[in-house]
Amino acid sequence: MAFTTRGGHTQTALAEINITPLVDVVLVLLVIFMITAPVLQSGIQVNVPKTRTVHEITQQRNVVTVDKDQQVFLNDKPVNLNDLPNLLRAQNTDTVHEVIYLRADEKVPFGVFAEVMDAVKQAGITNVSIVTQPIQNSPAAK
Repeated sequence: MAFTTRGGHTQTALAEINITPLVDVVLVLLVIFMITAPVLQSGIQVNVPKTRTVHEITQQRNVVTVDKDQQVFLNDKPVNLNDLPNLLRAQNTDTVHEVIYLRADEKVPFGVFAEVMDAVKQAGITNVSIVTQPIQNSPAAK
């Protein structure tokens, strides 16, 4: 696009946009998201029990969490324990093959844990994996 100035000179408009700063910002955001994504596994603070045998979670599944105050969460959203079976049924059409991860704080009484397990079974889900942490060997123990 050409235009004429007052002095009669013809100039062309600068039609190129410098995208280098945009690419820099996008790459920085990408690195930040890549670093923080594993940390954001679950926003609910739960001190799960420690065991010797722990298998790493490899697939994205529904997670039922019971925190130290005995509040129940389904995928980081607080739910009423009585509504849990209906919510689980609504999310899955094939409840027989569905796998649920159950995270419970180590301070939660067994009675509350059993009620949550019962609510999951009422939804028709029988494959429940209990989330634990590996026992860290201290240097003094070696």
